[in-house]
Amino acid sequence: MHLSYELSFTDLTPDELLDQRLCNGRFQDLAPEYEVYGKLPGPSQQAYIRRAVKGVAVHGYELDQYIAKYARGWKFERIPLVAAAIMRLAMFEILYMPDVPNGAAINEAVEIAKKYESPEIVRYINGVLGTFVRTETEIQPPKTVPVAAAVEPAVEEA
Repeated sequence: MHLSYELSFTDLTPDELLDQRLCNGRFQDLAPEYEVYGKLPGPSQQAYIRRAVKGVAVHGYELDQYIAKYARGWKFERIPLVAAAIMRLAMFEILYMPDVPNGAAINEAVEIAKKYESPEIVRYINGVLGTFVRTETEIQPPKTVPVAAAVEPAVEEA
């Protein structure tokens, strides 16, 4: 989620951002502030992180359109940036990572949101994601295009 959030503020490509952030030095710097940085992720965790961050970068506009569509009563600009980053990540998992169950994507998004957002925003995220899953997965089945194939051409354009 941190890297998804950081995509909004950097001129780095997703690969450059990932290379800079997924290293021992960066984790050691952040470990005192964030428990999640206590240990550098292993190879399979890094593969998931890279896949998710690149996917959020490539599909950011699409994901933001979904957030705006289901953000009933809120303009997209009013949504806190951290909340938007959390929802982008969960929506990417739901749409493009069939190995991540929809319920798990929503649950993880809510748990992460509890660490950074007020209870009102946490409920809002849960509601947006729940409505998104009920509506979008009924309209069309989850996409099963391999993310690597979907991500690579668009990353080159970025």
